[in-house]
Amino acid sequence: MQPLLKVNDLSVSFHSGENEFEAVKSVSFEVRPGETLGIVGESGSGKSVTARSIMRLLASPPSRLKQGEIWFKGTDLVNKTQKEMESIRGRDIGMIFQDPMSSLNPTIKIGKQISESLIKHQKVTRREAKKQAIAMLEQVGISQGEVRYNQYPHEFSGGMRQRVMIAIALACRPELLIADEPTTALDVTIQAQILDLMKNMQQQLGTSIILITHDLGVVAGMCDRVVVMKSGEIVETGTTAEIFASPKHPYTSRLLNALPRLDEKKKPKPVSLVPRDLEDHQPLLEVKSLRQHFNLGKGNTLKAVNDISFHIRQGETLGVVGESGSGKSTTGRAILRLHEPTGGEVLFKGVPLNRLSASEMKTMRRHMQIIFQDPYASLNPKMRIMDIIGEALDIHGLVKNTSEREKRVEELLELVGLDPSHAQRYPHEFSGGQRQRIGIARALAVEPEFIVCDEPLSALDVSIQAQIVQLLEELQQRLGLTYLFIAHDLSMVKHISDRVAVMYNGKIVELAESEELYSNPQHAYTKALLSAIPVPDPAIESKKKRMVSEEHRDAGVDRYQLEHSSWVEVSDGHWVAISS
Repeated sequence: MQPLLKVNDLSVSFHSGENEFEAVKSVSFEVRPGETLGIVGESGSGKSVTARSIMRLLASPPSRLKQGEIWFKGTDLVNKTQKEMESIRGRDIGMIFQDPMSSLNPTIKIGKQISESLIKHQKVTRREAKKQAIAMLEQVGISQGEVRYNQYPHEFSGGMRQRVMIAIALACRPELLIADEPTTALDVTIQAQILDLMKNMQQQLGTSIILITHDLGVVAGMCDRVVVMKSGEIVETGTTAEIFASPKHPYTSRLLNALPRLDEKKKPKPVSLVPRDLEDHQPLLEVKSLRQHFNLGKGNTLKAVNDISFHIRQGETLGVVGESGSGKSTTGRAILRLHEPTGGEVLFKGVPLNRLSASEMKTMRRHMQIIFQDPYASLNPKMRIMDIIGEALDIHGLVKNTSEREKRVEELLELVGLDPSHAQRYPHEFSGGQRQRIGIARALAVEPEFIVCDEPLSALDVSIQAQIVQLLEELQQRLGLTYLFIAHDLSMVKHISDRVAVMYNGKIVELAESEELYSNPQHAYTKALLSAIPVPDPAIESKKKRMVSEEHRDAGVDRYQLEHSSWVEVSDGHWVAISS
């Protein structure tokens, strides 16, 4: 069978002044008709640059295609003019970008953004384009197509915006679809729906897919073959089964071993970190009937946190999981009074925080800190690292002079595994993982006892996530820290947490010991979350799909129908889908 796409000896570089950086180095691979090829690797490995080179979307300058051929259906795309490429993009090759919010035009209605591709490439009338666009919206699982056609991107959720991106990419029935990290910013249940949708559309249209991702669980369930990239080069390629069963390159093995699997047993904590029995020791933190409501205007109120209660013991990690909008981050911020709670009570070491004055709360924050989700946005780009970390020392009067301040900052950088000499650098001079370490150092500066870790891993690559988790565990052991660990990655939460609370629609719907919750979930929503998590094992993913297919066959409906109509009520009239 002739390949649909063949990339030969591709090299791409970027120029900055007199400096040249080679982002892609002699890359070669092919994509066959109807197959899904996964391209995996960390940030900076060259995955996205390779994809954009195929689409000829790299700006020149600063980029330069140094050498290579990109053959698509027997034609070398490298020799095409930009005008010729405009007729190929969308019609023959579609692309789904990583961030749907920045990829969709916020000033143009969704329907028009789908229609313009149909008008341009299929030469249909506006009326026919609208008809096809509405049908496409319905096809990607967006109901009320007529209404949705006239809405703007901000009126859609993240998962729905990604469905719109798929509708745009597939509107003209392209033969090749390039999906660049299409699920990175999505919750686990939404991710499962998007992947199911892509697979279903592939089966309907016979489309070939290049799936770019760093999530090996996604690769295991979606891809036929895998290309592993590191530092701009392909270090290994093979079938998905071969790569997972017997990786040849050390880098591939490191990626596969980077994150814990949901089906693995939780490693026991060191004895020194085992939480004390609540009957003998007062909890470090108690949350009683906490409520956080937001006034949306016009008589509308959002009950972001709606009457929740829990406690955390000294030295314990309580994981909090749930989809976006479930109230996880709001809970963490309400505990620290970064939001003033609407009601309820938070006690830290028996002290009711809601009764403290602003100055008293400032003093209390020495004992309670937060690590924010986005290491790029949470550090002031105009301040040096010395001042970002040193600011906390100044506020709480923990150092006497400049010399003592510099010494303490350097100690903190060393504590989190960074070079103390980098204290004079700015945030943009660090990688994402290094920035998150700086955020941890800032939180540790005032020697807290309790830290809210608010999605500290979501913006990081898999291997960097593993490093940060290991660092947090080591710091907990050395410093006796207590964590509220907020995340939507259930695999990681299982392995770092002693107990796990599952939040949905502002409420805690289940709370149990970590191993117990994962081995014997009680609530339908917890089961839905667990069933949606991809496992980095092709055999397990294949078994899950066979189970779903058998259910569908027995029910006498096709796969797409059942996957999108198997729903359970979780609370107060709210429903979620369970796809396996």
